[in-house]
Amino acid sequence: MAPACTRINSLHVAVIGAGAAGLAAARELRRESHSVVVFERGTQIGGLWVYTPQTEPDPLSLDPNRTIVHSSVYDSLRTNLPRECMGYRDFPFVPRDDDGSRDPRRYPSHSEVLAYLQDFAREFKLEEMVRFETEVVCVEPEGQKWEIRSKSSDGIFKDEIFDSVVVCNGHYTEPRVAHVPGIDSWPGKQIHSHNYRVPDPFKDQVVVVIGNFASGSDISRDITGVAKEVHIASRSNPSETYEKLPGSNNLWLHSMIESARKDGSIIFKNGKVVQADTIVHCTGYKYHFPFLNTNSYITVEDNCVGPLYKHVFPPALAPTLSFIGLPWMTLQFFMFELQSKWVAAVLSGRVTLPSEDKMMEDVTAFYAKRDANKLPKRYTHRLGECQVDYLNWIAEQVGAPPVEQWRAEEVHGGYLRLATQSDTFRDKWDDDHLILEAYEDFLRQKLISVLPSHLLE
Repeated sequence: MAPACTRINSLHVAVIGAGAAGLAAARELRRESHSVVVFERGTQIGGLWVYTPQTEPDPLSLDPNRTIVHSSVYDSLRTNLPRECMGYRDFPFVPRDDDGSRDPRRYPSHSEVLAYLQDFAREFKLEEMVRFETEVVCVEPEGQKWEIRSKSSDGIFKDEIFDSVVVCNGHYTEPRVAHVPGIDSWPGKQIHSHNYRVPDPFKDQVVVVIGNFASGSDISRDITGVAKEVHIASRSNPSETYEKLPGSNNLWLHSMIESARKDGSIIFKNGKVVQADTIVHCTGYKYHFPFLNTNSYITVEDNCVGPLYKHVFPPALAPTLSFIGLPWMTLQFFMFELQSKWVAAVLSGRVTLPSEDKMMEDVTAFYAKRDANKLPKRYTHRLGECQVDYLNWIAEQVGAPPVEQWRAEEVHGGYLRLATQSDTFRDKWDDDHLILEAYEDFLRQKLISVLPSHLLE
């Protein structure tokens, strides 16, 4: 990729989704003088972070004809990363001391994240680009452009032509469900975390939670306050795993489930047997683009969306089709911003992409490296330890500064605490020096006017 000499294009661009990724895309596209329409099926901005107590009628969300609820946020949810490293680079996610209704904690609640996104949209006047209660039902090529069919809340369809489409529809709505041998004859209840909101329905129950990453850890501890017993099944644990977890007297960690039986029992690979009332699948989500028609060029196989150059551009359809926000285990809002800067600059002509063949060579090499490292295909978009290198690569393409050292260290330490101190990591930490570095950086860039008083003590 190489910078072009001058800006060439001002395009008519559709952005699908007004969550954190769609808002970043809308801002960066308009900064590059593109005309932008954001399609949002909901009534407000925020995407994932809009909480609703409503859940789907099918608790596993397997029925294709079900009424879909797009939020997966549960009532007690707090962020997994410190707020200062989460935010967009030039709009830091800092506490609002002037508003007593806001959550000032370093790991704030979902409502605070939504309020931050509302602040961001207000600051940059983004809502004027959003068509609310408008669902995109079909996106397909029309010559060198794209035709979008949308449906309004009153059932009226509309067909429009756009020069480019940026897909920002998120990936926390279509659940993945674990395969459990014998589950069809097991008499208990099952629910996916997508439909979990509060612990009350699990009062006095024996609950098995499948999955021990962020949502599995959160939900299992949420439920312990009302349940008789909670047992976590984790496929990443050795088969002999069986331990009582700290911070609760009714929470156990196991290896994965061996089988379920029609007498109501659950057998774990460690040989333990429990009589369970409910299984909660905290097993993640599928990438899902039901509106996208590319004549099967773009596929989703075992949660690998491809082919995509650097997780963003499909080589044969670039640059007029792009995806923002597919990678996970990353600095999400920060990544959304950088990816959006890249897409906007490529569309304007300030930055050029490699040829289609060169992009496909890169994709093929990336898949080969993934396979050589024996990573499952479903981890294709998991950046993990590579995230800073990935973000710095995109930053270089658009002439942006690299990831700040304090930000990189905060996210690394944050995920380490999440993995090793799941019961306390949001309220106990040992990196106050990084908090100070972050706020000094914000002050130096005049993004805040004064250091918070607690940092001066």
